[in-house]
Amino acid sequence: MIRFITKKLGYGLLVLMGVVVVVFFLFQGFGDPARLVLGQSGDSTTISNIKKELALDKPTSKQFLLYLNDVSPIALHSASDIESKKLKGYFFNVGDKQLAFKIPYLRRSYQSKKQVSEILMEAIPGTLLLAFAAMFVATLFGILLGMLAAIKKNTWMDSSAVFSSVLGISAPSFFMGIIIAYFFGFVLTKYTGLQMTGSLFYIDPYAGKTLALKNLILPALTLGLRPMAIITQLTRSSMLDVLDQDYIRTAKAKGLSNTRIYFVHALPNALNPVITAVTGWFAELLAGAFFVEYIFGWKGIGKVTVDALEKLDFPVVMGSVLVTATFFMLVNILADILYVVVDPRVKLTE
Repeated sequence: MIRFITKKLGYGLLVLMGVVVVVFFLFQGFGDPARLVLGQSGDSTTISNIKKELALDKPTSKQFLLYLNDVSPIALHSASDIESKKLKGYFFNVGDKQLAFKIPYLRRSYQSKKQVSEILMEAIPGTLLLAFAAMFVATLFGILLGMLAAIKKNTWMDSSAVFSSVLGISAPSFFMGIIIAYFFGFVLTKYTGLQMTGSLFYIDPYAGKTLALKNLILPALTLGLRPMAIITQLTRSSMLDVLDQDYIRTAKAKGLSNTRIYFVHALPNALNPVITAVTGWFAELLAGAFFVEYIFGWKGIGKVTVDALEKLDFPVVMGSVLVTATFFMLVNILADILYVVVDPRVKLTE
């Protein structure tokens, strides 16, 4: 198992290295960072100093090496770098440099001057909460609808569940987000009490922060629609296979109640493909929350990234892409491990 995890982490680091290369060179040449930092009122001397501070006066290859040194958890830094960038970690003297085992430095925002890591750390809890809520909705209702479709095979309930799942798979999240926000947050707001936009907290200048969990309902429902449709179809297919097994017929012959047969004997044996799908979809939700967060005004990595793109705040965008790619890699490694835990028939290939 340790060799397997090490191998997967090695592949993941290679992928992240590729992401770093793409992210760095993708945002080269989009605007003048010195102007973005100072605005239009900066004089030529100040702009020159900013370019020197940001290493923009160096060749692109040198800029890339400096960026790689910043985002790498193991790097060489001078004492002045450690102090100015407020690096956190463990440092060891190596000549006139220090070997750093550190939290990756994602640089500073052009607009707020805050460290990108601080901005993203404020946004990550909102994205994780939204992804967990969406996955909970998708798993709960997907399993129940899939069970109902399998139990009521070839009835209107089965046809409705299958049709709804196909519709859910086909409709993109940003489109469903607009429809759901308009109907439940605007047309029916008098009955639902929900708003089109809103974050986890209401911020009042006098009363401070107030928890507003109801703002989570619409974005979680929107984000959970596609995985719910997939889970419905997986559960239905798996339940149909299980219900056709001999031990289910034996349980029915013994006179066990339908509730016990379906929930105790059939469902646990039908959940293997569902559990593996849940882990895989969680990574997709982290990446797919960008437009949903923006539509509903939910403060998370997605909204922060889109806002940064509008302002050409490239360090925030680049840091967001790297953090999202890291989450995606870690969740996929976890999914591979869970495949073995859930289904003993799956063997690790080291």
